[in-house]
Amino acid sequence: MRILLAAMAILLSVAVSAPAMASTPSSTSSEERVAQKKKRIAALRAEARKKAEAAATRRKTEQRRRVSRRDCGGFLECLFGEPRQRSSRRGMGRDFATAKVVSWNEAAKYEPGSVIVSTPERSLYYVLGDGKARRYKVGVGREGFQWSGNSRIVSKQVWPSWTPPQTMIEREAAKGHYIPPFMEGGPGNPLGARALYIGGTLFRIHGTNDAGSIGGAVSSGCIRMMNSDVVDLYNRVNIGARVYVYQ
Repeated sequence: MRILLAAMAILLSVAVSAPAMASTPSSTSSEERVAQKKKRIAALRAEARKKAEAAATRRKTEQRRRVSRRDCGGFLECLFGEPRQRSSRRGMGRDFATAKVVSWNEAAKYEPGSVIVSTPERSLYYVLGDGKARRYKVGVGREGFQWSGNSRIVSKQVWPSWTPPQTMIEREAAKGHYIPPFMEGGPGNPLGARALYIGGTLFRIHGTNDAGSIGGAVSSGCIRMMNSDVVDLYNRVNIGARVYVYQ
């Protein structure tokens, strides 16, 4: 009888402890499932944040492009520089002559017929002699595209066509802007009514189809003038004339 009672006690002990032993893996598995679920939720939230940030960036980029097109009147009008906010003052967006004959202390340093560009002043001087020069208001290279040096005028063109350099095409393509490989001369061409080509460089003194840009640091290195002014300068400057550009 004692042996039987002892055996029953052992069996009862095993039966009671078995569920407890089995519950440990089940509890561990449940905790793992909860942890995995939390990880999945965190990953989904992180992905959602990334998508929202990317969408916000795209909206800001598109907004800047819309502002650029609105301020400049179109990509080709802003082609050589950053968009400028147009002034509401009368005449700022229209072509008009800025040339004035001035007494210029620096004129004696140069032979008559020379062209001098002062980048800080946003001015171009055509030396007349006797301490005088004809001064024009110009647009110059924007930050990172300004330069200095001296050369000569090697050619001149009326309503010049435009073949953009490959580096410009690639640079603007990276921004999502398409530049045609060639543009016929005419009122819509960014080079405007006349162009004077500076030897040994890719730069020109030229007109513009965006008169409101004159007076700013707006170009990729070229010297930009009102069409009225560039026609006046074209008629005065000879091929071979010296050109000096100062920063």
